[in-house]
Amino acid sequence: IGLVGQEPTLFIGTIAENISYGLAEQPSQQQIEEAAKMANAHDFITQFPDGYDTQVGMKGEQLSGGQKQRIAIARAILKNPDILLLDEATSALDSESEKVVQEALDKVMALKRRTTIVIAHRLSTIRRADKICVVSGGKIAEQGTHQELLQLNGIYANLVESASA
Repeated sequence: IGLVGQEPTLFIGTIAENISYGLAEQPSQQQIEEAAKMANAHDFITQFPDGYDTQVGMKGEQLSGGQKQRIAIARAILKNPDILLLDEATSALDSESEKVVQEALDKVMALKRRTTIVIAHRLSTIRRADKICVVSGGKIAEQGTHQELLQLNGIYANLVESASA
């Protein structure tokens, strides 16, 4: 299982160590960089004087929220799990950072046929999902594709309408 959360966990160490954290075998520098490129992280990483050897500090304190999330996405890409859990992975970002991170997440989901569970309040993050489940009162109230749920004219359609107003 791979996890990218709202506040990703980073560890004291370098960016490269954080991207490769938790793997059974140490990946090559090329594999780390390929994962970072797919996560839209390579460009900001290479702008640091020490690049991939940059220390992230305690819990990644040297990085912005969007940078931490992209490193967590690179870790998920490198792990290439059969199940990927994205828990509010873009909720703390401004709209420009969200766009970049969402593009990275779309790349991860397209890598291979896998089960990806996305927990989100921002509807833009789930529009392209094969199946959307609307939870209300702790139960699944509606499920279907974006288009199917809009046609139901229920909870999801109301949320979409509210978000675009």
